[in-house]
Amino acid sequence: MTDGISSWWFFLCTVSVLNVAGWLASARVLGRRQGVLSAEVYATRRQQLLLSAGYVLGCAFRSFMPVYDVQRMVIVDSWLSSVAVGRSVATVAELCFVAQWALMLREISRATGSHAGKTVSSVVVPLIAIAETCSWYSVLTTSNIGHVAEESIWGLSAALLVTSLVAIWPVCDAAARRLLAVWCAMGITYVAFMFLVDVPMYWSRWLADEASGRVYLDLAQGLADVSQRWVVSHRWVDWQSEVVWMSLYFSVAVWLSIALVHAPVLVRRGPSGPRQQGWVTVERRSLHAPG
Repeated sequence: MTDGISSWWFFLCTVSVLNVAGWLASARVLGRRQGVLSAEVYATRRQQLLLSAGYVLGCAFRSFMPVYDVQRMVIVDSWLSSVAVGRSVATVAELCFVAQWALMLREISRATGSHAGKTVSSVVVPLIAIAETCSWYSVLTTSNIGHVAEESIWGLSAALLVTSLVAIWPVCDAAARRLLAVWCAMGITYVAFMFLVDVPMYWSRWLADEASGRVYLDLAQGLADVSQRWVVSHRWVDWQSEVVWMSLYFSVAVWLSIALVHAPVLVRRGPSGPRQQGWVTVERRSLHAPG
């Protein structure tokens, strides 16, 4: 194994172990907060914790068993590294992650009375389910056109989430706006990366395959192929196109997943009287203003 690959793989494995430890610590913290949270809020945070577990463990597995799907390339020579196993784990983990964001957006939308937010919170999980189907199409057939559709849907879903948060902005207080600003900035960065880097990369790969006359597998052939064939490679040149997104995806995205468990609780300010504690306060008159 080359030094570059061994160092990168060690980084992925180390981060995944720390992520699991962080999730366990997060679970303990949430347990201690049960007495100070309402039953409804605690139930929601428990859902967030369980969904986060699916994402944290899924990313940890994929860190120890990296797979380059279309190329059937792996680092560890094991059936656990097969694309069939890795893609299945990824599908479950990614649905858990987007479900966390849908759950959080639904909570924010209920507190602020945002109809747009409620709508987006109900459609992002089905959208990502479609994206996962497109991903499986590419993985099975080896045609990158499915990845073009998959990454476009991910980018669109993130754009919808950002748009929803921007729509909620006017009814939030200063503390809430700071957090929304961070989320929006991260979302905009993600959308820009998807449509300026990721989607064009897969599009260019598909065009190159078309130009070379590549023969794709049908779905049955692909299913047999992803279950039975994997190519072990420890060369940096084979993995370099995957290093950046995997490193960020298995670290920063996981930290976001864990952080969502402890997102501040939204509360509504009463029509009169002192401000209640909370990271967002919503004037009742703001929700019912004309127009």
